[in-house]
Amino acid sequence: MIEVNEVSRRYGSLVAVDDVTFSVGSGEIVGLLGHNGAGKSTIMKMLTGFLEPTSGRIRIGDQNIQQHPVRTRSLIGYLPENCPLYPEMRVMEYLCFQAALKGIPPSLQEQQALHVISQTQLAEKGTSPIKSLSRGQRQRVGVARALLGDPKILILDEPTNGLDPSQITQMRQLIRNAARQATVLVSTHILQEVEAVCDRVLILRGGKLVIDQPLDALQRSSRLRVVVDQPGDAARAVLQEIAPVEPDGVGYLLDCCGEDITGTARKVSSRLAEARIGLLELQPVRDSLESLFRDVQDPRKSLDA
Repeated sequence: MIEVNEVSRRYGSLVAVDDVTFSVGSGEIVGLLGHNGAGKSTIMKMLTGFLEPTSGRIRIGDQNIQQHPVRTRSLIGYLPENCPLYPEMRVMEYLCFQAALKGIPPSLQEQQALHVISQTQLAEKGTSPIKSLSRGQRQRVGVARALLGDPKILILDEPTNGLDPSQITQMRQLIRNAARQATVLVSTHILQEVEAVCDRVLILRGGKLVIDQPLDALQRSSRLRVVVDQPGDAARAVLQEIAPVEPDGVGYLLDCCGEDITGTARKVSSRLAEARIGLLELQPVRDSLESLFRDVQDPRKSLDA
């Protein structure tokens, strides 16, 4: 549904987005991550047609967004980070107004507004002025606006920003439900939200795309934690024959270096038994998205690593 091919955006000598290529398929929920200034907002503005790329091509569905901006925007629902709302308007009134701006026929505007109000669990607030709503309810009004017209692509910028834990849970479920009918791209700096709802992760650094991986592949363990009953030189020597090892509190971490982790675990158990060293703990260490993100953003590490 989304194809970004060698896209760059420059402001004079400043390169905000540098030769970025990725695609997002139908029904995927993809997280777009990066520190402030990494290029996330610039990419989202180009995807939604608010900003033209300096070079490269963007396709939404089967349309080139540069050639058919109005047609491609009709496929997109967009929640900006600070969604502009009209506080004096009532929720239903506001959504009918937005439906008109989206080109939805007058005979269907009220029906569409009621539909997205139901989707975002705002039925009790339909006649309430927007200014009377809580932060989380106003955020849901923004999502309801993005859902008008049943868009094929939903682009959400910081959808859980400022929400309390209960509201965050509701927003996560709303995103999952939306993905049943739409491709969803979520930009956020909250890593837990990506882990909770996304299938895949795109990580930007300095305008470049440095990671494009399924979330489960990124978090797949490549290390083993080993705790024995007699830590010391003898145990470490045995483990070093199997894989690189480093201390980890009362135990050790073994880097499987791309080898089969199950096979490495069997070797550890067998070798320790032969050396008459008791094994107290042997388990894979699952990398967190936080640690991976921290490593990727480390300026000492090459972008090509």
